[in-house]
Amino acid sequence: MIADHKIRLAVFSDAPAISRMSRDYIERGLGWDWTPTRVLKSIRDRSTNVAVVREGTNLLGFGIMKYNDDTAHLHLLAVQQLRRRKGMGAALLNWLEASARTAGIEKIRVEARTTNEAARAFYRSRNYREIERLAGYYRGVEDAVRMEKRLWADGYSGLVAE
Repeated sequence: MIADHKIRLAVFSDAPAISRMSRDYIERGLGWDWTPTRVLKSIRDRSTNVAVVREGTNLLGFGIMKYNDDTAHLHLLAVQQLRRRKGMGAALLNWLEASARTAGIEKIRVEARTTNEAARAFYRSRNYREIERLAGYYRGVEDAVRMEKRLWADGYSGLVAE
């Protein structure tokens, strides 16, 4: 599935399009936090991957994931409306999860609006489980559900004994 989509790391010139997509699809009704400047900071941040799928000059989808010592936080994931339900979001998520596994990350967390059943179902179908409800998480306007996926659920830590 990843091979079907040309996923690459974002470059500085991707920041405005990523920001607009976040504003229009993710932050709708909440204000605009993921401005081009903030997206650019994520692109520059060595502990963050910003992955994109483009067709020519058209941004089709993106994901932003921040890596900590053993946990990663998926800040944003979006696909153009006309491209949804064709595997692009799953491919972006798989790419980011593969990067997290390579980095030795144990779990990934993401938040979704409680009212966004499509997003919640998408993450549940990829083995994320809802672990808590966050009242007023989105600017005091809307609640969120925090979801988590354990990458080493079988107990394998990625380390090999010598």
